[in-house]
Amino acid sequence: MTLSLRDRGSASAEFGVARPAPQIVVGVGIGARKAGSLSVRLQDAAADAARLAARGEPDRASGVVGSAVEGASATVEGSGDLICVTASANVVLSVVTVPVWAKSCALDGGL
Repeated sequence: MTLSLRDRGSASAEFGVARPAPQIVVGVGIGARKAGSLSVRLQDAAADAARLAARGEPDRASGVVGSAVEGASATVEGSGDLICVTASANVVLSVVTVPVWAKSCALDGGL
């Protein structure tokens, strides 16, 4: 195969364009894992907070969520026989902020 002067440097240009691709894939993978981990922690915190609110301690529900996930907030709402807690937080992925939330309910007046 013979290269002409026009093709000179094309391999370097192609390598320069393709080089960031694996880094982007790894970055997205790490970000997805971070968001998934936060989602699981939020779900556990929302479940604990819902049980506390159902037992008559709604003021402690926000504290449970805030201590489980730094910067998270919780809202408590009643719906019939259920007390539901929605916990939310933001995950910062290098240049993008993604909101993550979890909702859990418990029977009002539960044990």
